[in-house]
Amino acid sequence: MQLSTPKELGGDNGPGSNPEQLFASGYSACFIGAMKAVAARQKIVLPAEVSITADVSIGAMSGKPSAFGIAVAMAVSVPGMDHAAAEALVAAAHEVCPYSNATRGNIDVALTVV
Repeated sequence: MQLSTPKELGGDNGPGSNPEQLFASGYSACFIGAMKAVAARQKIVLPAEVSITADVSIGAMSGKPSAFGIAVAMAVSVPGMDHAAAEALVAAAHEVCPYSNATRGNIDVALTVV
């Protein structure tokens, strides 16, 4: 796997992936798996078209200007599902997802149902 560093962090914006992109991919895939697990437990039919757009940002940590931290914003699309039901499913998946559990209290995670 080819890795590149973003220009904002002193890199060359090369053609490879960066750690933030890989984290976004892993978290998104894991979160969809958690949604499937919760839906199966609750006997909810989860549409096959579920998708997540994840943005992982990096920047100086509050109170530690020389240290870096990340933040995650995920937009979850559940086509054909009632919005309130989708929000409840996402909230339940956030309690189950290993990435959510690993990051809880450590980084900002914003989940939005679109």
